[in-house]
Amino acid sequence: MGAALYIRTAKADDLPALTALYQHLSPEDPPCPPALAAENFAQFQTYGPSAIFVGCDDDRLLCSCTLVVIPNLTRGGRPYALIENVVTHNGYRNQGFGKKILDAACVHAWAQNCYKVMLMTGSKRPSTLKFYESAGFAQNKTGFQKRAPGF
Repeated sequence: MGAALYIRTAKADDLPALTALYQHLSPEDPPCPPALAAENFAQFQTYGPSAIFVGCDDDRLLCSCTLVVIPNLTRGGRPYALIENVVTHNGYRNQGFGKKILDAACVHAWAQNCYKVMLMTGSKRPSTLKFYESAGFAQNKTGFQKRAPGF
């Protein structure tokens, strides 16, 4: 079946491998410069229970997703979570790693008392939508976004 997967939260030492893994998410995007990656990671570490999850074998990052836990003033004050940057290395897809990393993020969100976990995808490919549905996510809301000029 391929590589075994160990899931943990990302560490600063993971940044070179993590930014390389993100090239499998958006190959057309320039990689984040190392100094900016370190600065952004340090800032992200101040976001309380939010986390960047990585799935590894012995020495490689194979998949990742980012979970942001957002404080809330509705739903009795229970927070909610947003997942972004879901990626699996091209050479390790279709082995269940994406579902495992999403499951780990959701377990963490439930442990933080989140009442829901949301994610959005820009993909319209049926295989991508089926993947998220098979991971337990329902396509039952309408999403909107407004991008900064040039993006």
